[in-house]
Amino acid sequence: MSDNTLYYGDNLDILRRYIKDESVDLIYLDPPFKSSQDYNILFKEQNGSRAAAQIMAFEDTWHWDEAASRAYEETIRAGGRVADVMTAFHTFLGGNDMMAYLSMMAPRLAELRRVLKSTGSIYLHCDPTASHYLKLLMDAVFGLRNFRNEIVWKRASTVKSNFGQGSKFLGQQTDTILFFSKTENYLFNQPFKPYTDDYMDSMYKYIEPETGRRYRLVSMIGPGGAAKGNPKYEVMGATRYWRYSKRKMKELIDAGLVVQTRPGTVPHRKYYLDEGKGVAVQSLWDDIGNLQASDAERLGYPTQKPEALLVRILEVSSSEGDVVLDPFCGCGTAIAVAQKLNRRWIGIDITHLAITLIKKRLRDSFGAIAAIEEHGIAAGSRPPTKGRQEPAPREERQLSYRVIGEPVDLSGARALAEQDKFQFQWWALGLVDARPVEQKKGADQGIDGRRYFIDGRDRHTESIIFSVKGGHVSVKDIRDLRGVIERENAAIGVLITLEEPTRDMKREAASGTFYHSDYKGTQHARIQIATIAELLEGKRLDLPVIAQMPAHDATFKKAPKAKRKTAKTESLDFEE
Repeated sequence: MSDNTLYYGDNLDILRRYIKDESVDLIYLDPPFKSSQDYNILFKEQNGSRAAAQIMAFEDTWHWDEAASRAYEETIRAGGRVADVMTAFHTFLGGNDMMAYLSMMAPRLAELRRVLKSTGSIYLHCDPTASHYLKLLMDAVFGLRNFRNEIVWKRASTVKSNFGQGSKFLGQQTDTILFFSKTENYLFNQPFKPYTDDYMDSMYKYIEPETGRRYRLVSMIGPGGAAKGNPKYEVMGATRYWRYSKRKMKELIDAGLVVQTRPGTVPHRKYYLDEGKGVAVQSLWDDIGNLQASDAERLGYPTQKPEALLVRILEVSSSEGDVVLDPFCGCGTAIAVAQKLNRRWIGIDITHLAITLIKKRLRDSFGAIAAIEEHGIAAGSRPPTKGRQEPAPREERQLSYRVIGEPVDLSGARALAEQDKFQFQWWALGLVDARPVEQKKGADQGIDGRRYFIDGRDRHTESIIFSVKGGHVSVKDIRDLRGVIERENAAIGVLITLEEPTRDMKREAASGTFYHSDYKGTQHARIQIATIAELLEGKRLDLPVIAQMPAHDATFKKAPKAKRKTAKTESLDFEE
């Protein structure tokens, strides 16, 4: 089995329980913060009584609540530079959303430093709303001497201005990426980008008649002269302090790489365009655009970053076989890129919706399958010795990875349902490849999830609706589902239930009509019941064959198939 691992849960808990000291080579994180709010609302004071589960929603929102207050107090008790900077923040900010965000980030950054190797680096992606606070916090955690760059990513060439609606500030086109290393001995591979036409025309303006190769001329004069130890001698009638020794200069002349444009002028060295690496990338990254709606890799996740951005980061600060960690992995861009570049990876996210999206992305791009190894819901739970293998077509079984933190049995499912019914719904929908009806908490109007498929000679779209129940169920739930099917004109409706259905429920479902699929001329019950126990055991719903064919599945946007090299990697170390 692959060492790559995807964790569901609070990343602070996961880091402390599972990830060993100095076991990670590179960390990328894009911690969520709802910076699009009005500034005054952003800093609105909270009463501290908001439930901690609020931060677990599929929203980029943090609040000053009891959990944030406890996190702040824990950091202060630990003492040191981090406690000093957090005390200063609290004096300045008080108890508000920004302070909650920083209080949650402080212990996580401390854990990330612990798991990072001495040769490792960390890239923290943020926007100007919080970047200045995070920079100070990173200085305290990683040390002022280990700050490497404040990378400015120009994610948009144009911005829709609200000037016409009375806006009195400039449009925002950039994000900030804070680049720190753990020590001064860290891996760094200088990135390059292609020369522009304007650059080539202005810099490589000479053409060699014999070969047609373009080249430029560069000064060979040694900067600093004698004070820097540069040798002084005569070359082609010009006496100067040179960059090169006499021997090296002769080798360049013999190779035809020294050019004197006119007799008596100072000679220059010839550099060919086709031998150049490109333009060295600096701290302004303006050559990687944000994702557009038409991009094949765009999956619809609200904070999804382009793969090209992660490719650059991973190639700068990691090598094949290295371990890459993303503790806020969202839809899994860092994970997908790590897989493509032959890095090992660890991903953590606190929503089952994100875990579902990542699993599908890995299946679509790499044919990867997951082994679900532990539920991790109950406090103090231990990993079971055997895991549940997700079904996958034989031809897709090319690589596998571990998923830790999802329920594997009824007790785990019940614990999740009691802890957070929305997370339970998102997890249950993931068992049947359905997507939630919306990405945040709210009224569902009898529909918790949907699947879509294309049927008929006219290739029209049909829908399957899902209702998820984690508590008591009765025949009323079936009657309600029938009404929703009729209202939505859905092909099929499925009730997913944690509890066993009653005899009346089964009888009521069996009295319904059937959906007729044109593809194979098959019939399927319009009302179906599936228990969590059945789904965990591998039960498949009674759906048209065409609904299970990737080419006709319109539920999620499909990630493009990936092309990647193969490489041997060593085992990861995990705390048990």
